[in-house]
Amino acid sequence: MALVERTAAYLDGPGRAEAKRLAGAVSVLYATESMRLTTRLLDLASWLLIRRSLKEGEITEEEAAKKRRRVKLQAFGRPAHVKGFGDLPEGLRGLIEESFSLHDRIVQLDRAMSTARDPDVLVERPANPVAAQMNLLERAFQSKLG
Repeated sequence: MALVERTAAYLDGPGRAEAKRLAGAVSVLYATESMRLTTRLLDLASWLLIRRSLKEGEITEEEAAKKRRRVKLQAFGRPAHVKGFGDLPEGLRGLIEESFSLHDRIVQLDRAMSTARDPDVLVERPANPVAAQMNLLERAFQSKLG
């Protein structure tokens, strides 16, 4: 939640001033990446709030699973590979990188928790067609051998 607060403070303060100084394509990239950043952080905060509510007994496991399905923990392409990313203000780049680090940790936790509850559940993973095919093959051969 501290990252959410720091991001809001940056985007409302120094980030707003830095964005006004940007020109052309970098300005559009700033708007795009700041929107992706806030969306990512809202999804992560939602996941954390669901976990806390479940832990404190405010919701059942079923309710948590239903709410969790609405939270998207998709890893959109890392913007460091986007043309012009290096031209963005350092403050925004740092927050983006920090948000992806937090995202990666939460995805790992989510996978571990989902697998611990039901090992047969196919956990949502970032789009990776090779890994998806490997997973399907592995499951197919396990069912044939098991």
